Order: sequence, then structure tokens, then C-alpha cells
Amino acid sequence: MIALIQRVREARVSVGGQPVAEIGMGLLGLVAVERGDRESTAGKLLERMLGYRIFPDEAGRMGRSLREIGGGLLLVPQFTLAADTRSGSRPSFSPAAAPEVGKALFLYLVQAARERHDTVASGVFGADMDVALVNAGPVTFWLRTGPEPSAAERRPADPG
Repeated sequence: MIALIQRVREARVSVGGQPVAEIGMGLLGLVAVERGDRESTAGKLLERMLGYRIFPDEAGRMGRSLREIGGGLLLVPQFTLAADTRSGSRPSFSPAAAPEVGKALFLYLVQAARERHDTVASGVFGADMDVALVNAGPVTFWLRTGPEPSAAERRPADPG
């Protein structure tokens, strides 16, 4: 699972010109689900987003997390982050999870975030969204967890 997180002064999402979500100071997370991702992968990514220290501390360094500052978290589904862009002039989306899996895991991530953090908003899976933000810094990081190996992939290799 991938999240492109941006430290923001404010961010909002609109669908069809109508606002659907917004936050003040906090994190905007553009989120992609990859093949092989599971709820445990989403949980690990959420913990990284909530605990990642990218907000200024008393010394002005990146020493405080979203949890510590109590800022908002805006999660926006963006499957294009899972694209394979290593060759050619057109992205391949084969690394991305199937839409029904992606939607289920994105919704799981949003629900888990709401259970663990006070201010959580989200975009709409599958919608054509307009995302507006004021990036503070600018500060942007790419986080990735998983995908977790299948049982077959976890077996030791045959030495012979």
C-alpha cells in the first residue's frame, strides 16, 4: 500500500464542484492499494502516517507527528500511485489492486483512521475529484508498506 503524504495548512476535495471533505492543518494522504495488500498492510500504513514525524518541534525540526499535533488527516484514493512507470510512455496499472479490492481496503483504512484519530476526512473512491491544498513547507513523503508475501512466497527456497 502506498501513501504520498503532504504536510498541509489546509486541504479539500470536491466532486462535481461540490465539497465532500476538508481539513485544516494536518496531512493529506494520497493512497493506492497494490496487489497483495491486506487489512494488516493498511493498518501498518495508517500507523506510519499517524506517527511519522514531519511537523516542527520546539527546535523547528521535524520532530512531531500528526498524533502529537492533533491535526487533520485527509485520505484520498489515488490508484495511479501504484502505476509501473519504469519503461515506455504510458503507465501500466498491473501493480494496482483490482478496483473492488482497492475500494474495500481504502474504506477499511478510512474506518481504522476514524477509530484511531479525531479528525479524519476522505475523498470518494472511483470519483473524478478535484483536490486543493496548501502544502506547508513544502513537505512531501512517499510511504509504502507491503504488499505482504503469500504463504507460498514465505516458504524457504528449495536448495536443491
